[in-house]
Amino acid sequence: MKNITLSVDDEVYRNARIKAAEADTSVSALVRSFLVKFAEGQVDPDFERLKRLQEETIARIRARGAGLSAADNLSRDKLHER
Repeated sequence: MKNITLSVDDEVYRNARIKAAEADTSVSALVRSFLVKFAEGQVDPDFERLKRLQEETIARIRARGAGLSAADNLSRDKLHER
């Protein structure tokens, strides 16, 4: 097993320690787990994750259909009724 050294901001390290404690593990174990998944191709780059999220969101909007047309909006008079 190889040891590596990395540098992160104090706030990042503090938050990582908190997350690790909540998961009853260590920061080293979290980093090791991430690197294993990353090396095996199980961790998507942000672009791919965001692209997939965008496609899922568009599909949900299209599935709903109704309520997304300008014709479905209230008239000006109805909107300003009190």
